[in-house]
Amino acid sequence: MIVQIRRLPNHDGLPLPTRQTTGAAGYDVCSAEPEFTIDPSTRRLVRTGLALAIPAGYEAQVRPRSGLAVKHGLTLPNSPATIDSDYRGELMIPMINLGAEPVVVTRGMRIAQLVFQRVEVVELQEVAELPPSARGGGGFGSTGA
Repeated sequence: MIVQIRRLPNHDGLPLPTRQTTGAAGYDVCSAEPEFTIDPSTRRLVRTGLALAIPAGYEAQVRPRSGLAVKHGLTLPNSPATIDSDYRGELMIPMINLGAEPVVVTRGMRIAQLVFQRVEVVELQEVAELPPSARGGGGFGSTGA
């Protein structure tokens, strides 16, 4: 599969998304913003300076980077976020600082990762009753701790 990617003017001099190892599922994406600080309990939408053309039948999931989450409390408030195949605008990463200290984000810092997935188109069928299952309506811990 080929995903076309366009560098916007604010991405000049930055690397394209890359996998850090051959076994990595995610392509790391960096900030195209000048240096800024995210205070604790604060959200910010971060520009990447990239636009994608994702093939029909696929999506890009935007996921947090585990190192930022563990070391600094930086994560994504809507993870995983979906970038639809028909979106052509700039990739923006919503970030939140769940840590106790302010975190400085520098230009070029890897802030999120993209994972590309196939999307199935389904037909929703309204019915009066659903077929039974062993679990039934149990949820939120109903199968054990």
